[in-house]
Amino acid sequence: TTKYCWYVMPKGEGIQPAVSDNETFRDDYDVVYLGSKDENTVWLTFDVGYDNGNAEKILDALKEKDVQAAFFICGNVIDTCPDLVKRMHTDGHMVLNHTDKHTDLSSASADVIKSELSALEDKFKNLTGDDMKKVVRPPEGNYSEKCLKELTDMGYTTMFWSFAYKDWINEEQPSVEKAMQTITSRLHPGMIALLHSNSSTNAEILPEMIDTVRDKGYRFGRIDELL
Repeated sequence: TTKYCWYVMPKGEGIQPAVSDNETFRDDYDVVYLGSKDENTVWLTFDVGYDNGNAEKILDALKEKDVQAAFFICGNVIDTCPDLVKRMHTDGHMVLNHTDKHTDLSSASADVIKSELSALEDKFKNLTGDDMKKVVRPPEGNYSEKCLKELTDMGYTTMFWSFAYKDWINEEQPSVEKAMQTITSRLHPGMIALLHSNSSTNAEILPEMIDTVRDKGYRFGRIDELL
């Protein structure tokens, strides 16, 4: 039940990062955080705990650039912005589980984990008529060996990331220049990028970022390629 918080240590452009905690038990469970080092592919994933108007701009940019992403949503996003979630789904993006109430799963019981995930799945099914794929991103990257085992036993893939940066605080948004420099300097094969949909900077830079990544010889993949 020891609690860990996921993060990676970048090694520079073109080089896959190192996972920080070096706990080998991750490999015993259904955990994904990185693609192949031999393939120049980037997967875009967005965590969506709420919406402040920037998610729509992000969807517009993804549609313009013909890129499919994954959106890890919480229950209140369906409760308050059902049309936004419908658009994510109908635009062809994967809408995935970030728990109903943004609950820390690292110390949660199996019953709580099951309840948090199934509550969100039920909302998604009621909204779209389709089942949500069994892929979960633990809120704030908090996890334990116990919760990874519980999730695997329940048939879920736990998805972390190999890139993230400080983009989630509305009042402390990075500049466009700083964001682009950070993303491109850490670009690497098999990159699973965690971005936050509330970020005004992400909404602004996304078209240029997609073009830049492609110009560097990378393609954008769908998350289900990794499952």
